[in-house]
Amino acid sequence: MEHGSTLLRDAVVYLAAVVVLVPLFVRFKLGAVLGYLAAGILIGPSVSGLVGNAEQTLQFAEFGIVLLLFVIGLELQPSRLWALRRDIFGLGLAQVLLCGLGLTGLLLLLTSFTWEAALVVGLPLGLSSTALVMQLLNERHMAATAFGERSFSMLLFQDLAIVPLLTVVGALSRAPVANPEPGWVMVAKTVGALAFLVAVGRFVLPRLFRIIGTLGAREAFVAAALLSVLGSALLMASLGLSMALGAFVAGVMLAESPYRHALETDIEPFRGLMLGLFFIAIGMSLDLSVVVANWGLVLALVVGVMAVKTASIAALARSFGTDWRRAVQMGLLLAQGGEFGFVLFAEAERGLLISHSAAQMFGAVVTCSMALTPLLFRLATRWLEPASDAGRRDGPESAGTADHGGHVVLVGSGRVGQVIAQMLRARGVGITAIDMDAELIDITARFGNTVFWGDGTRLDILRNAGIASASALVFAIDGQWDPKPVLAPIMAEWPDLPIIARAYDRTHSIALRQAGLDQVTRETLESAVAMGRNVLAALGTPETMIDAIEAEYRRRDLERLDLQVISGDMMTGADIIIRGALDLSTAPDPAALGEIPPA
Repeated sequence: MEHGSTLLRDAVVYLAAVVVLVPLFVRFKLGAVLGYLAAGILIGPSVSGLVGNAEQTLQFAEFGIVLLLFVIGLELQPSRLWALRRDIFGLGLAQVLLCGLGLTGLLLLLTSFTWEAALVVGLPLGLSSTALVMQLLNERHMAATAFGERSFSMLLFQDLAIVPLLTVVGALSRAPVANPEPGWVMVAKTVGALAFLVAVGRFVLPRLFRIIGTLGAREAFVAAALLSVLGSALLMASLGLSMALGAFVAGVMLAESPYRHALETDIEPFRGLMLGLFFIAIGMSLDLSVVVANWGLVLALVVGVMAVKTASIAALARSFGTDWRRAVQMGLLLAQGGEFGFVLFAEAERGLLISHSAAQMFGAVVTCSMALTPLLFRLATRWLEPASDAGRRDGPESAGTADHGGHVVLVGSGRVGQVIAQMLRARGVGITAIDMDAELIDITARFGNTVFWGDGTRLDILRNAGIASASALVFAIDGQWDPKPVLAPIMAEWPDLPIIARAYDRTHSIALRQAGLDQVTRETLESAVAMGRNVLAALGTPETMIDAIEAEYRRRDLERLDLQVISGDMMTGADIIIRGALDLSTAPDPAALGEIPPA
């Protein structure tokens, strides 16, 4: 019971610090990440001591990075990943080697380390913080740009480099090991684990989500989403590999599945909370006594590390075709030490290569560099990116093709939605189709069409489907649905977005119109009018008279609908309904049009 009350008290302290500091930092445009770090420093052992055991909190909060990499993987289709291979394996490899070796040389100059100790510290310092960088890019809506993709390519290779770096630390270790594991065994484990994750993500998980989606069990779907993330992380952790890398591979394998948007929506709340807790734990782990005792060396190391990494990354990015302003900006964005540095420093300490105080000091260097990055990146964005270049994209070209008619989010892919989709494709319009029917999704996939699973009336699903950049939103849902709770938040957040809706019947059409929609189509109206025309033609009615009858019916129907929308009474305008033969003597005589050739 006492443990439970302590845990509850710690949770209250965490939340209180976040609620107070994060909005304050956001208000002064310092960024949420810096607010989380400040909250961790404030409540940590070095300042107030309200919460202790930063290492345990950090181990738990690392799941925030796991969830982040899974979400990133969901947004990167394998074809997109293949398009970035030059940046991942070319620029990423060059960055890890150049920064790691450059910092090794810096440590040899500033410290009394042996070359082995300098190497096992310099290589980890060459890594950057995936969690911090991606959070900063997402805050500024830059993750999907070429700048963001090039930055992420380097981060992804750094995750791949964890295994070789652990191998280097193990090879240089001075600690006696009973049964040392050869490096090739660890590499074989890595390849085997990745192959297994690819197979499971490609063949097993989509079928699992299809079964759960067919049953409509929302809680089970959320549980399955978390299971896929944590299961992949557990597999990699059991082999001593990067949990985040396993989650990323699982995400990439599900990126082309129809459940991508629903998965991203359900994971997002957990990701946000856990990532915030991770940054708090980083702030808590900062030992101010070590910083104060070695403030001169810590300051020199922070400045030296960030300067070496900024210069190296900027030079590499420039050599890969990035504009020099963006190259410097990229260098400052990736100049900090990374979260995996804590892991590698601990391994180096266990290997008797560095002392405990040295591990603490370099942990402080990483934390300080992470705290400085949001400020430096914000200044770099202001100074180095002119307003005219704000939207410029450099580096690798986008793998997708530009659509001629923009992008449309289509909710409902049944009988009506499929017709709409074909007409939009004929215009070259990009479509993101959403439907709740898993069986329908499988059927449309056989015809080469992609439909994503999810509830398209939920704002969070629509947001992940790209409604913010859409040219139009189309509701082609079968049956009646309450428009007010669905449309009100959409129209409030995107007031200029055109919304076209399918109405089940006249009553539903009135409800949609009263909710604020102007473009509403009753699903049976056009087919009924077409059938009426066919019947009239079968009775020998002249074409011009059929046109006149249709025009008169539409005029009366629209007039009555307007009156019903205003009054809210279905009986309003009942006297306008056609109840007998109309006087169509004013209709043009079809014989008088004989000299005009048919269209």
